[in-house]
Amino acid sequence: MTEDDDKSAVDIGKHAQRMKAARDNPGPSPLRGIGTFGMIGWSIAVPTVGGAFLGMWLDRIAPQAFSWTIALLLGGLVIGVIIAWGWISKEGKGR
Repeated sequence: MTEDDDKSAVDIGKHAQRMKAARDNPGPSPLRGIGTFGMIGWSIAVPTVGGAFLGMWLDRIAPQAFSWTIALLLGGLVIGVIIAWGWISKEGKGR
């Protein structure tokens, strides 16, 4: 074997190692990011809409000087943001 053959063998070996490392540790998928956005959106939307519906029901059943709908809509929004914050912090720690 000549010196060029040894150099080629080393280059091929390094290239194979890089390919194996890329296969074993793939980068983050773009679909994962889209899924995370969807999960965050649902985490905010569901408590907000749930609070609005509960507030409309309470406005009919137990009317007060304030609007239950607005109060529980904002409460649901706050809860949703807290849930979304938890998802974001969990995703950030996983990287």
